[in-house]
Amino acid sequence: MTDKIIRIAIDGPGGAGKSTVAKAVANRLNIDYIDTGAMYRAIAYKFLNKGFTANSINDPDFKASVNQILDSSKVDYSQGVTTLDGEDVSKAIRTSEITAAASAFSAIPEVRKKLVALQRDMSRRKSLVMDGRDIGTNVIKDAEVKIFLTASPEKRARRRYEELIQKGLKVQYAEILSEMKKRDDDDSSRDLNPLTMAEDAIRVDSSNMNVNQVVDLICDEIEKHS
Repeated sequence: MTDKIIRIAIDGPGGAGKSTVAKAVANRLNIDYIDTGAMYRAIAYKFLNKGFTANSINDPDFKASVNQILDSSKVDYSQGVTTLDGEDVSKAIRTSEITAAASAFSAIPEVRKKLVALQRDMSRRKSLVMDGRDIGTNVIKDAEVKIFLTASPEKRARRRYEELIQKGLKVQYAEILSEMKKRDDDDSSRDLNPLTMAEDAIRVDSSNMNVNQVVDLICDEIEKHS
């Protein structure tokens, strides 16, 4: 790596392994990794704790409260830790309920405006790897390297299922697959910055690849821009 700033944007559907791959790439290059999904999860966590749900989005009470809640929220992600108003919520935001809520709440313009501003500021100051749903198409449109990481819904659901089982959680594969397909539809069909592949992105299907193979492929591409 040279001293110049280089930004790597990794987009793709849920369960494609974006965070795992992004962390590994950042570690190999010795640059920062930013989990944008965790930032949206943190906001969803706050909304839920305020008594709102994904079904509250069109409620007058919720609409009247959105800006006030966002203005009083401090979200940060640094060295693998997600903080909300100064509290470490890294573990609390990794539930199925938060996963579903984050997808719904992230479609709210005010939410995206706040978090995208934070993420863009990060990208102007340092080299980093950032993963999410619209990093290359919206957040960092001028990223030096753009990757669209995907895999079949079945493979992604299986990975998520095994991950949660290892954590001791009682989950059903069929339920996870159903939730994943719904989330794919929601993310791809929303009006504001839907999940899509940037025209200048490289598509990587990890269905039959392990993490190291994906990381090697991405790092080879990054090397071309060094």
